[in-house]
Amino acid sequence: MSKRLDGSSLFSGINAGLTNSFSLLSSQYSDGLTVDNLTNALSNTAITNTGYDSTFSSYLLNNFNSVDSNADGTISADEIQKLMTNMATQGLTREQIMSLGASSGMSTSLQETVLSHFNEIDTNKDGKVTNQEINAYGVTSAIEKQKIEDTNRIVNNMSLYYRDDSSEYEGSLLDYRYLDDEEA
Repeated sequence: MSKRLDGSSLFSGINAGLTNSFSLLSSQYSDGLTVDNLTNALSNTAITNTGYDSTFSSYLLNNFNSVDSNADGTISADEIQKLMTNMATQGLTREQIMSLGASSGMSTSLQETVLSHFNEIDTNKDGKVTNQEINAYGVTSAIEKQKIEDTNRIVNNMSLYYRDDSSEYEGSLLDYRYLDDEEA
């Protein structure tokens, strides 16, 4: 059976990326993380040469007003923590997974699976997927896959068990038993 689908790498990777980006950028700008500082950081080669991923800065810039919950014009450590807590408890939108997922360090196959089955995974239909929903989908998918494999193995083995010669027969697999019994 294949490895169970687990979304924890997605959530921990996004949290790490946001935390690292915030820490790096806030250490560069004494006046805090403002729209101007985020815009400057995206074009500042001294910062981009440190190996930091601009994807998270772009996300913060594009979502500045929703992240800056107290509307003081600066994103604080508390607001970053609130953002990460909301993502962890309320889930991620398709757009968040597409924009932050690849930079989070999660496997591309996990990202592709979550995105291609997003509507099935989002069981409460709130437009977000949580780690619990991803894990539950993975368990359900693994169980369904195992059922299909078991059924195929049973069907394939039935013909071998009841009729082991290689002659072709046009009837049902269940007929093999009766033919063998009559031939005996």
